[in-house]
Amino acid sequence: MSFDSPFLLLSLLALPAAAGAFRLAERRRMRYAIRFTNLEVLATVAGGRDWRRYVPPVLLALALASLCVALARPHAKTLVAKERATVVLVIDVSGSMQAHDVRPTRLAAAQAALRTFLDRVPKKLRVALIIFATEAQVGTLPTNDHALVRQSVDAIDSDAMGGTAIGDALAAAVALARQPAGGGTTVAVDPRARSRASSTTILFLSDGAQTTGFLQPLQGAARAKAAGIRVYTVSLGTPGGTLSFGPSFGALGRTISVPPDPETMKAIARATGGQFFAARSARALQAAYERLGSHLGRAAGRVEVTYVFLIVAAGLLVGAGLLSALWSPRLP
Repeated sequence: MSFDSPFLLLSLLALPAAAGAFRLAERRRMRYAIRFTNLEVLATVAGGRDWRRYVPPVLLALALASLCVALARPHAKTLVAKERATVVLVIDVSGSMQAHDVRPTRLAAAQAALRTFLDRVPKKLRVALIIFATEAQVGTLPTNDHALVRQSVDAIDSDAMGGTAIGDALAAAVALARQPAGGGTTVAVDPRARSRASSTTILFLSDGAQTTGFLQPLQGAARAKAAGIRVYTVSLGTPGGTLSFGPSFGALGRTISVPPDPETMKAIARATGGQFFAARSARALQAAYERLGSHLGRAAGRVEVTYVFLIVAAGLLVGAGLLSALWSPRLP
């Protein structure tokens, strides 16, 4: 915890002085109590109440201490939303995403995780969506209208087929990050393009190895690294995942293996300074996106917590007043 005006904490030194004054007042009170000649009345007033007498003053002292700390305007370290931060969501929609090893299907589980992510991120965070199979397509340009991104997630074609072009999808995400806020393109010499890209994070989900495309995965990762973009990767699926084709696809009962490629996903995250997650179940995928939704778009910062100490002080003062009125000795 840090303080905007730490020198005001010196006001806490007044508390020991107040405690000493209270002690002196107690001793004077005891001296006059000895002169009280009616011992029966004295027993009625003071008997069995010794410890209760000290509770209200202690609460009052704590309230004053809390107010003194509030005067110094305390701040707590926490994650705060980044200004102008952008996350580009990249999701694999190739044919293997129809595998059922992750229930109900890999693609349906991924869509649900993306919705969870959108619920967790800061409301001012700009989010973009890229879907890819054989080629990459922009689903949503960077926007802080998360409902619009959710609509694009819901509209993903669950019957899409095609290969997996991981390198090209990464390159498309980097190009999108370099675009100005109003859309269009930028030239490579524009220093603002790198500034926009460096405030961008890519969240990349794929369930398999690259099967097509112009760029290899690490070539796409190199573009992200050159732009100062971290790529967080999620490898979806189990090693035993399979995909069955029926007669409508020109084959009779053919089943192919569609295992994920975690090593490639790890290499991409490592090359760009991101983080890798392996998701073999819908629950693990949800957990990964919940964690990332709470982390991406935020940075370590300070938030003022003065109000907390003011609330505590008010509660202590009310408690001290109520207990003092309730427990104060009364003459019969």
